[in-house]
Order: sequence, then C-alpha cells, then structure tokens
Amino acid sequence: MRVNAHILSLVTFFVTGLFAFDPNYYTYPSKNAFTTPYSNLNNAEIDTAMLGKSFFKVPWILAPGATTARDGLGPLFNANTCVSCHPNNALGSVYNKKNISRAMVVRLSIPNSKKDLSYLQRGFTPEPTYGAQIAINGTHDVPFEAKLAISYENTYVTYKNGQTVVLKKPTYTLKNLNYGPLHKDTIISVRKAPALVGLGLLSLLSDEEILKNQDINDENNDGISGVANIVYSIKEQKFTLGRYTYKASAPSVVHQSAAAFINDMGLTSSYFPNDNCSSVQTKCNNAPKGRHKLDVPDLRLNAVAFYLKHLKVPFVKNKNIEGEKLFKSIGCISCHVSELKTKNNLIIKPFSDFLLHDMGEGLSDGRSEYKAGPQEWRTAPLWGINSYEKAIKKKVDYLHDGRASTIEEAILWHDGEAKNSKEAFKSLNEKNRQYLLKYIKEL
Repeated sequence: MRVNAHILSLVTFFVTGLFAFDPNYYTYPSKNAFTTPYSNLNNAEIDTAMLGKSFFKVPWILAPGATTARDGLGPLFNANTCVSCHPNNALGSVYNKKNISRAMVVRLSIPNSKKDLSYLQRGFTPEPTYGAQIAINGTHDVPFEAKLAISYENTYVTYKNGQTVVLKKPTYTLKNLNYGPLHKDTIISVRKAPALVGLGLLSLLSDEEILKNQDINDENNDGISGVANIVYSIKEQKFTLGRYTYKASAPSVVHQSAAAFINDMGLTSSYFPNDNCSSVQTKCNNAPKGRHKLDVPDLRLNAVAFYLKHLKVPFVKNKNIEGEKLFKSIGCISCHVSELKTKNNLIIKPFSDFLLHDMGEGLSDGRSEYKAGPQEWRTAPLWGINSYEKAIKKKVDYLHDGRASTIEEAILWHDGEAKNSKEAFKSLNEKNRQYLLKYIKEL
C-alpha cells in the first residue's frame, strides 16, 4: 500500500524534530544513498535524469568511434567515465590497491602576472606546457603528460593521556614528464574527487543565505572570518558567488560538470569548446576529433547536471546528544553550520557555511583560485559521511587530498581559523573525543 508523501513528510517531521525528513529529498544511509533520485520527479524529469545518468556512468570512447553519442574521449584524459572517480557517486580514494587512484587529480598553475590578466576570468594562470591539469592517459599516439608520485612524512600529535596520533604530511612530485620540464614556478595542487551529495539542495540556497554568515573582518572577534568566493560564470559572462569544489571556485553544477568533462576526460562542451592541448603539444592538437563540433552538447551536459542535482541526501536522526553538544561547545558549528534555509523554504543540514576559511599553513596547497588564497578552503559539507564507507566499500580518505585516514586525523590537520576548535578537541578526555567522532561519522 502506498503512503501519501505529504502525510509521510508530516509524520517524519514530528519524529525527527525541527528538521523535517522529507522523503522527496532524503534517504536513509546505505551503499546506494548517493544514487537515489528524488521521489517527486515527473515522467519527463525521470527521463532527463536517466539520460544524464547514462552519460555519467557509461564509458566514453576514442574518436572517431562506431557510436556518435559517446566518442571524443581525449586526446588527453584521466578516466573514461565519471564513476571512475566517483564510485556510487561517492568520494574517490588515494589508492586503488597499490596504485595511485585516477580520483587523485593534479592541478597546475603558476603565479598570476599583471601582464596577463586572463586569470581574472580563469581564477588562476595555467602552467604553459601542461595546462591546468595533468592527464595520465593519451589517445592513439598522443603521449600522456605525466604521472603523480606521493611520499609521506609522519608527524605526531600527543594527547594529555599520552595517546599519539600519526599525521601523514604528503609531498607531491611528477614523474615521466613527456612534454619537457615544468615552468620553474609551477604550483602542484592535488585534489581527490569529492562525494556528489546535496548538489541540488545547495543550488537552492540564495546568495543572501550564504552571505549572511560572512564575517570578513571578524567583527565578533571569534577568530573566524568566512569569506565568499566570487568567481566568473562563463555562460552568464559575469562574476557571481562560487558554491562548488574545494575552493568554491565553480558557480553551478552544470559549470562544474563541464569543467570535469574537459579536464578529466578531454570532452568539449559549450563551456569549454577547445581540446585541453597546450600550443606545444602538437600530436594532441592534431589528434582525430569527435564527429560533432562539441563532444558533450548542451542537451547531454544539462541532463548530467540535472541528474546530479536531483539525488537524495542520506540522513538519519543523530541520537548522539553528547556528541552534538560537544560539536557546538568546541566551536565546530561556527563553520560547519548545521542548518540553512533554501529559497523554497526547505531547512537543510549540510554542516557547512560554504564560505572560505584560512585553514593554516599545513593545509596550504600554494594555489589561489579567484578570492581563495593558498591556505583557504570552502568549509567541507559533512552531510552524507554516514554512507561514505558503505558506498565505496573501503576505508575513507578525508580532506582535499586524502591525507587523513580518519575523521580524527582530519580534525587534527585543522589550523588557522580552526585552531581554537582543534585545541579544544585535543583537550577533551578520551570518552568525549569518541562521543564527538561518533556524532560526526553519523551525519
């Protein structure tokens, strides 16, 4: 027997408290939590979501191919499907068995020059030979660009009770550089594919809802001064508020999807109509093209974005009252804001303010993106953590580059504006630390 969705929504509202578990937008934690579509889609919307899902999951092939719908991969690329980096739409890992995962992408840039102001719209200046991102694969006779190498140095944090936690400080280098040396001032920034959770609900937040938490000059003297990133929107040809990616450098899901297509798979779109070949990469520029002018026409690109924006968020009522109190008392809530209201009056619980914060020198990647400086990162949304391990079926790697093997390690990497909260966490007794860690893991 089917239960009326409105009645079910009212029932769950009273069960879960002030936050209403709306079954249209939320699901329960499971291995499929990030792939479950909204319940309130009509037939036409279901068709669009299914189309988007197919282009997200099914492999793309080299051009020219027997099929005209999925050819155009490369000439330089990292993966041939989106799910290669986002298994079950969840986050990527640092390693795939003993090899560095394709979910670990290497961004390249050099310091911005006042002689070349194109970075104002791009957000950064690409490396001259290799461009914005390293490609670990090439098509036909096009050489791949390079391979990533990672080494770790252990650092140690000791609690008052003598317990020690090991933190792995990564160093990143590139080997097998097939197009010559890097620019002498090259900045190497490594990013791990994030979980694709709550993208549609985030798009429903007004700019004002996000900007209300800005405190640029730290006027309340709490040591925290969140700042919104202002980025360039290619289609609108204007600057607007950034919401997506680790440094909030993308303004929309469709923009970020197009960026992933070109950077990760070498697939062109109306947002990025040119292959990702630099001027010196002759074989790349002369490689066979797809049969269509654009590899991902707007119909398909918008369908992928629609699919990603209409996926439920895994949620369960967190009954860990002690952990919730600690989360608030040590100041986590200052940046990981628990509740925001959408433009259609939904109360959502992303546990993020979606603003940039200085996280200290230890987490600096040396790279700026629009207003985001080297040490600044968008507050990581915590919703959906409850389903990470279920979805990827292995241990989770946390933070932007996966250096943290546990939530505890991720907290201990916090510094800068989060230093006071980190020190408060370190001062907790073992029992309370476990209460807090358990609370976060169930968000």
